[in-house]
Amino acid sequence: MIRFAGRRGRRRRRHACLAVLLALSVAIAQALASEPPVGTLGVVGSDTMAGLMLRWGEQLGERHPGIRLQLQASGSASAPPALAAGTTRLGPMSRPMDEEERQAFVQRFGYAPVEVEVARDALAIIVHRHRGLESLRLTELDAIFSRTRRCGGERDITRWEQLGGAEDGGRIALHGRNPASGSYGLFRQRALCGGEYRRRLNEHPGSAAVVAAVTESLQAIGYVGLNHLTPGVKALALEDHEGTRHFPDAEQVRRGDYPLSRALYLYANLPPGKALAGPERALLELILSPQGQQTVAELGFVALSDTALASQRQRLGLDGPPP
Repeated sequence: MIRFAGRRGRRRRRHACLAVLLALSVAIAQALASEPPVGTLGVVGSDTMAGLMLRWGEQLGERHPGIRLQLQASGSASAPPALAAGTTRLGPMSRPMDEEERQAFVQRFGYAPVEVEVARDALAIIVHRHRGLESLRLTELDAIFSRTRRCGGERDITRWEQLGGAEDGGRIALHGRNPASGSYGLFRQRALCGGEYRRRLNEHPGSAAVVAAVTESLQAIGYVGLNHLTPGVKALALEDHEGTRHFPDAEQVRRGDYPLSRALYLYANLPPGKALAGPERALLELILSPQGQQTVAELGFVALSDTALASQRQRLGLDGPPP
């Protein structure tokens, strides 16, 4: 036993005790940090991203058996209210959160949600595979789907004969998503220049239903995310104001050249200055990894560029040691 005599001895004793406590706290912290993350991740949001989130959830379970992902894919519009209510900390969206949605979150928590770009996508304009049409001008697209023609079209387009082909005329049947979908809002903003849809638009709760409707009718036209394309439909090129055709292929979507390109997001409730919690960090680590981005491509979306991927990882502190 070590004995400390007098005032100097008592001071040495205190220093020795502090050193022991410090070493013990460091050891505990290291032990906790080395423990595998566990918990249930509740995720509410985009239907377009449902397949991606489920696949990522499976891969996350393989990496970390103690983590379980629960998904409610009710549409992008369901993510902001769930985040603001605190019923979820993660919300996938196929469009950016608008200012009203963002402010509702800020009013509740006092800070803005963190926006993470996790993949690229595009809205493809689809027709029946036997339709001879190959491309549309942006003004034509607006004149087909909207009743306001804010993009500059001179007349409404309601029949196939108006598009210049002699084949199979008739009334154009319109198919799209319902208002809960991020695709619905994005198409209205980009393709209709913020205008109003025609009242005879057939609104569907999922993209698969849009594809099915267009597959079954030569008179139909619709819009869906890239990952829903099938051999039964044809994706049209879009012509810009200079007449240049842009196709919804991976490179044009990644660069943003295709007019209806979009980012896919995961919004997180993360207070400023705080690190991601164990399960949330594990999910983002996976999503923003080569494996996660390979999954993006395999499911028909477009993987992030190396630059965008590095930027997202750095912003979230994923390249350093776990907190």
